[in-house]
Amino acid sequence: MNKKKLAIVVLLALIVVAFFASGLHKHLTLDAVKARQGEFQALFASNPLTVAGTFFLVYVLVAATSLPGAAVMTLLAGAVFGFWWGLLIVSFASTIGATLAFLASRFLLRDSIQGRFGARLASINRGVEKEGWVYLLTLRLIPIFPFWLVNLLMGVTPIPTRVFYVVSQLGMLAGTAIYVNFGTQLASIESLRGLLSPGVVISLVLLGLAAPIGNFIARIVRTRKVYAKWQKPERFDRNIVVIGGGSAGLVTAYIGAAVKANVTLVEKHRMGGDCLNFGCVPSKALIKSARVVHQARHASSYGLRRMDVEFDFADIMERVKNVVAAIEPHDSVERYRDLGVDVVLGDARIVSPWEVEVSEQDPNGGSLGTTRRIRTRSIVIAAGASPFVPPIPGIEAVGYLTSDNLWELRTLPSRLLVLGGGPIGCELSQAFARLGARVTQVEMAPRLMMREDPDVSQLVQDSFVADGIDLRLQHKAVRFERRQGQKVLVAQRPDGSEIEFEFDELLCAVGRSARVSGYGLEDLEIPLARTRTIEVNEFLETNYPNIFACGDVAGPYQFTHTAAHMAWYAAVNALFGMFRRFKVDYSVIPWATFTSPEVARVGLNEQDARERGIPYEVTRYGIDDLDRAIADEVAHGFVKVLTSPGKDRILGATIVGEHAGDLIAEFVFAMKHGLGLNKVLGTIHIYPTLAEANKYAAGEWKRAHAPQRVLEWLRRFHRWRLGGPAA
Repeated sequence: MNKKKLAIVVLLALIVVAFFASGLHKHLTLDAVKARQGEFQALFASNPLTVAGTFFLVYVLVAATSLPGAAVMTLLAGAVFGFWWGLLIVSFASTIGATLAFLASRFLLRDSIQGRFGARLASINRGVEKEGWVYLLTLRLIPIFPFWLVNLLMGVTPIPTRVFYVVSQLGMLAGTAIYVNFGTQLASIESLRGLLSPGVVISLVLLGLAAPIGNFIARIVRTRKVYAKWQKPERFDRNIVVIGGGSAGLVTAYIGAAVKANVTLVEKHRMGGDCLNFGCVPSKALIKSARVVHQARHASSYGLRRMDVEFDFADIMERVKNVVAAIEPHDSVERYRDLGVDVVLGDARIVSPWEVEVSEQDPNGGSLGTTRRIRTRSIVIAAGASPFVPPIPGIEAVGYLTSDNLWELRTLPSRLLVLGGGPIGCELSQAFARLGARVTQVEMAPRLMMREDPDVSQLVQDSFVADGIDLRLQHKAVRFERRQGQKVLVAQRPDGSEIEFEFDELLCAVGRSARVSGYGLEDLEIPLARTRTIEVNEFLETNYPNIFACGDVAGPYQFTHTAAHMAWYAAVNALFGMFRRFKVDYSVIPWATFTSPEVARVGLNEQDARERGIPYEVTRYGIDDLDRAIADEVAHGFVKVLTSPGKDRILGATIVGEHAGDLIAEFVFAMKHGLGLNKVLGTIHIYPTLAEANKYAAGEWKRAHAPQRVLEWLRRFHRWRLGGPAA
């Protein structure tokens, strides 16, 4: 606890002690106030401003410190100041005091509570950020929720202070008015319990429910408005139409068919989407070939004197093509039709909230000249994303490759220029460098893989330099030129001067953009988020409750496994949302970058935790000490785990090293099911395996948190057992 927090805690403690030690609490009881009612009224009559001001300040202090007596003081306000002046004084004093208590809770408690229970509170935080005023107003209007408890609980949420103040001022007005009004007949009140009759309580509860009910009605009105200009069909052909045959679309269709819904899946290009055809699968096949070449060229590391490698790049790319072809049946038209899905090849266009028009194609992509209109109860948009090409002057003139058309190459570029230092750019830069291309990688940021911690980036950068990649960080691409048959990039150095790079092929790997045009979003006025993805709520609904979006087209993560994860929510909400809807859960999302060394992460890393103000401890285990890693000549990297201070609860884990993408699964499972490092340590891991690194990381945490006092007593016990002095 820092000095400021400690000072506030001490101050609050002194106020509470002084309150009870001085006997002030005895004066804030109903009997005491009734006994001195005449005295208070006389004081007010003789010096109204001083009495009113003092009362106001005392009320603020009582409310701010959550001391008992606020209810009695409210009655006293009615008895002394009358209804209207009493209501005015108490309304502002109680709100100011509540806001001070709210701010104290935020300063003292929010960081620790969010740090400890952040994952569990994530959905509550999102709800408060979106509709916190509704929650607060409901709590303020229903008297069964203690005044002081609401202040403290709301302090640990992300609700803005101004919203808290305004809503509290309005929300407490009804209850305050009732108490002040009762106070005007103070002499006839026998007990505080008798004030709120069943009728009054029921009225306040109904008033409290008015906020969420009103919000619900407002949603219905908005929904009716968005559907107003459309004619709903009397009957439907399908339960769901899915647009896009990538990971998100395939899983949505699969789930729909599994529960016997009538599902149509529309794909205009290739089944399997980007992952199968242009991303995950072909890139990993290329990386594997490049890794084999690299290992052969470093045969001496394995005790081999020499290993010659002879290959043709065209053969490697044919192997990549064959790998894709071998996996294609998993995502094929035939397989999904066998599952009961109506698969249609063609261009889909949403023409109304319940109708999709499809221009059908043959399997080779040619138009059949036929158009089919499908009436459906729900639509799921899973259109994916495409490579983003930055608008740099001259880029069209020199030509470029992306992760979409790269796989058509059959000649290894002698000089390859890669724009981008994210996962795609890093994976492909290293693969081509290991296959023999002279790779120059240009990145505007000060390091590669900016989403990861600096120590992670450094290990990857060291590996890239060892592989011969000309790494140009903090270099901005200014323009491309053609000069006497040569392709040239003019880039800006960190100091502002310009530098030129000649190249044979350019690979753009600066990110991917959601596919949000060409299928009717504009006609239906479906809004986009700031990230240029389709805007969806926590149920993956667009502004039309029967139109959903999932996968890369909706974000916030562009991973194949996340798209499949989102698809479950989209499918279930689309089919069964009239009974129950499920909020999509992003609390435990893992990912990996398949460089050498591999980088895998789940949950928070250090830079994320610092940016979000979440307290954490770091436990680190170096894989260079692991037996299996030493035997396999992969003794580099580390396991880094973030935990709550003093606890074994896992906030996040990062693994850098061989098979990191596989090893991270243990931490994903642990976080998903609330298991801490003690459970990881207590799990048997086969020796010798790389998976032992996770156990040893847990052991490092245990060693750092060993109970030193207990161990000292154990040392003395064992000395005593030997017959010697315990000391």
